[in-house]
Amino acid sequence: MALGLDAPALQPASSDASSRRYFRTSARGRSYVIMDAPPSQGDCRPFLRVAGLLRDAGLHVPEVLAEDLQRGFLLLEDLGPKTYLEVLDEGNADRLFGDAISALILWQRATRSGVLPPYDRAFLHRELMLFPEWYVTRHLKLELTAMDMMVLQDAFKLLEDSALAQPQVFMHRDYMPRNLVVSEPNPGVLDFQDAVMGPVSYDVTSLFRDAFISWPEEQVRRWRHKYWDLGRHVGLPLPARQQEFERASDWMGMQRHLKVLGLFARIHYRDGKPQYLKDTPRFIRYLREVGHLYKEFSPFLKLLDSLEKRAQNRSAVT
Repeated sequence: MALGLDAPALQPASSDASSRRYFRTSARGRSYVIMDAPPSQGDCRPFLRVAGLLRDAGLHVPEVLAEDLQRGFLLLEDLGPKTYLEVLDEGNADRLFGDAISALILWQRATRSGVLPPYDRAFLHRELMLFPEWYVTRHLKLELTAMDMMVLQDAFKLLEDSALAQPQVFMHRDYMPRNLVVSEPNPGVLDFQDAVMGPVSYDVTSLFRDAFISWPEEQVRRWRHKYWDLGRHVGLPLPARQQEFERASDWMGMQRHLKVLGLFARIHYRDGKPQYLKDTPRFIRYLREVGHLYKEFSPFLKLLDSLEKRAQNRSAVT
């Protein structure tokens, strides 16, 4: 063992929707995190690579102290025990999110082409298809008609086109409160191994349209305006009109919410992790609130209503 311990005492450090596991241990008065990522189900090398990119951009990420890539173990610096998700409240949200916005802008300003894999149309569509395959068919136990699928595919194309029309930058892909640690410098950034080159609105949308915590709409718009204003000031490729950025962010959020509905259903039924499914009403609410702002999604919202009624009728019968 790199810590000089034959059998270190381990405590779970965090839960993860993937096959990765994290444990906290201590030695000689210092705390460490051990990442266990089975090679048969993943690869530690993207973590190492993206950690270097984030560090070079000026973000606070855990130092890799030792590695065993063949067996899928990394020994990491412990950035701290408290994530944003655990401590955020009305009193500290402006300060903590201000730090998160500043860090995100540093990351996006470091963008270079040809470094990270593209978040392209095939990638976007594959994620969107989790919704009909796992949420509708598996979770709601409903069959989609040809007309239903046509409505879905029309909505999917709108969302894909919007995402691909945006400037493409370095994208964390899960930049949300549970992956940000209260630390010095703040924030510490975690769970970045799936980073890609993608739409400029994606990460800031993930930050404020979170899977596990919701904020009042006016507050979200205020924080997004702060990001847009600061980003424009330092030269990020953001739209000149705030309204155009708001629309891009709203539509990006819809893509993510549809993906997460399917993803959380898959995690429950395939991977036996039911705790994520309880948050699905949050995403349905996000979809309704945003969809009502844009007439293009009227057919999709009608389909969502229809699916909800059909699922309720099915439950009543069974």
